[in-house]
Amino acid sequence: MKTMNRELELDEQTHQMIKAHCARGDSLAEVRNFEDAIAAYNEAWRLIPAPQNDWEAATWVLAAIADSAYLGGDITTAREAIEYGMTCPGALGNPFLHLRFGQILLDSNEKDRAADELMRAYMGAGPEIFTHENSKYLSFLKSRAIL
Repeated sequence: MKTMNRELELDEQTHQMIKAHCARGDSLAEVRNFEDAIAAYNEAWRLIPAPQNDWEAATWVLAAIADSAYLGGDITTAREAIEYGMTCPGALGNPFLHLRFGQILLDSNEKDRAADELMRAYMGAGPEIFTHENSKYLSFLKSRAIL
C-alpha cells in the first residue's frame, strides 16, 4: 500500500521553542562558542517528535549542529549530524549541506565521496558557495572536475 507523502507541521508552541533554542545557538556560534551552541541546538533537537527525520525542522537543526561541530573541530559530531540530516526533508540538493558534507569527507580523506558532495554544492550554488571557505576545497574540486 502506498502512503501519501504529506508535509508534517509542528504545533506552534513546539515550533517557537525550537526556534528560540536555535536562535540562542546561532548567537553562541557567532561568537565561536561552538560547544554551547551545540548544546542549545541539542535542546531544539529534543523537541522534535520521533521519528525526527520526518520533520523539516530536523534538517535545519542538524545543519546547525553539523556546522558548529565542523567549525569547532569536532568532525565526528559534524559527520554524524550531517549524515542523519541528509535523510531529512529538503536536505538532498541543499548546497550548504552538500558543501559541509564534502568538507567533512575530504578532511576524512574520503576523496571520491568528497568530490561528489562538493560538486553538488557547486552545481547548486555556484563557486560563490566556496567564497568564505578554505581554498583547498575548491582547489580539490577543480582537480577533479572541469569547472
